[in-house]
Amino acid sequence: MCYKASFIKTRCLSSCRNNIDVYEQLAVQRVNRDHLCFIYSDVFLWAFIRFASYSLTYTSMAMYAFHQAAVAGGTTMILDFVIPQNGKSLLEAYDRWRKTADSKVCCDYSLHVAVTWWSDKVKEEMETLTKEKGINSFKMFMAYKDVFMLQDDQLYAAFAQCKEVGAIAQVHAENGDLIAEGAKKMLSMGITGPEGHELCRPEEVEAEATQRAITIAHAVNCPLYVVHVMSKSAAKVVSDARRDGRVVFGEPIAAGLGTDGTHYWNKDWAHAAAFVMGPPLRPDPSTPGYLMDLLANDDLSVTGTDNCTFSVCQKADRMSVIWEKGVHSGKMDENRFVAVTSSRIAKNSDADVVIWDPKMTRKISAKTHHQAVDYNIFEGMECHGVPVITISRGKVVYEDGQLNVSPGHGRFIHRKPFSEFVYKRIKQRDQVSKEPPVPLAHFLPLVSDSAPDGGEDGCVWDCTVQPE
Repeated sequence: MCYKASFIKTRCLSSCRNNIDVYEQLAVQRVNRDHLCFIYSDVFLWAFIRFASYSLTYTSMAMYAFHQAAVAGGTTMILDFVIPQNGKSLLEAYDRWRKTADSKVCCDYSLHVAVTWWSDKVKEEMETLTKEKGINSFKMFMAYKDVFMLQDDQLYAAFAQCKEVGAIAQVHAENGDLIAEGAKKMLSMGITGPEGHELCRPEEVEAEATQRAITIAHAVNCPLYVVHVMSKSAAKVVSDARRDGRVVFGEPIAAGLGTDGTHYWNKDWAHAAAFVMGPPLRPDPSTPGYLMDLLANDDLSVTGTDNCTFSVCQKADRMSVIWEKGVHSGKMDENRFVAVTSSRIAKNSDADVVIWDPKMTRKISAKTHHQAVDYNIFEGMECHGVPVITISRGKVVYEDGQLNVSPGHGRFIHRKPFSEFVYKRIKQRDQVSKEPPVPLAHFLPLVSDSAPDGGEDGCVWDCTVQPE
């Protein structure tokens, strides 16, 4: 949570106890002097550093620079995606990613693994990844037809295996078949600009897939995490499901909370293209506020960024944007801010520390951000609330605009299966379903002249329970 200095009780990584004591004292002095806030940060930033394969090719934001951007923004742990090509081994993709990442990361990280096809081999590798490799989340795509998309029977099998091994199922919820048909329609009409991206995948496509994913997950009693909820319709589906008792978590992202899809119609093609993402931002300008309202009230659960950065498109600045649109606007308080960006994810974990100045302001700009891209979709946004110190593994890695990081400082974090926060209700429901059923009643007909209600049916049914 956010605390004034008098309420600080810092938890830390035990391996860094000596260093953290020194930095904690310095941080407390800074908090007292400038009236700042402490945030226990085991914060994560969901990220695509690579998209189409697990080969050793990167997008323009190289891994080291990406981690620099994270710690400068107050994020001390990243959860990245391993996305094997269709037909390729999940384990091999994981091993290659670890081999590449471990020597380069400058903050802690872990991995989600995508299931982009289905077979008995995939099923076995999911179990190995969970039991031996520290993976407890798998992502399935309902979009990207003929590339990553799984059919409903494959989703059912993948969700069932997640439940079996104690992982949480994640889903990119868009109807891939409808998107493919929509794309054909846009091209036939001569629409080839960025606006066509939103037009061929309207929010109904997202909402339908979200409802379908929740239904399939519920059928196998598997917890579900819907990534990048971008529309009012899909958000309402998640909210309604949670109120109906479904174990589902919805994640709006910084881009969807901070801006909207009206930019797709900008006459500057490069400007419009910079906002392309999937699912797309919605052109209804009230959508970001609606999503933030649901996030503030726990209808949506946590937030990330889901970065997929190529040449000019970036989707970061998560913490400052959420503080600006959530806390500064009055939609949520400081404690809820920490819940959706940090403590909910880091429950029962050790914590790094971020010192946050709620009164300091900054203007987001591609000219000053710590990201290896030449454009920022939040360009010009004035943010109230800025991270001034980030402490990772007992070391000050960012202070007053200056980075102090080195490759290899971060560590891979193994995540255990059957997380209590996710699986407690799942286990209880399984237990209840296995309890012996109530003995069946035996119905014995008693014949009378007329039915009790005076009708023509003279057969009255007597319900008695016969002992075994």
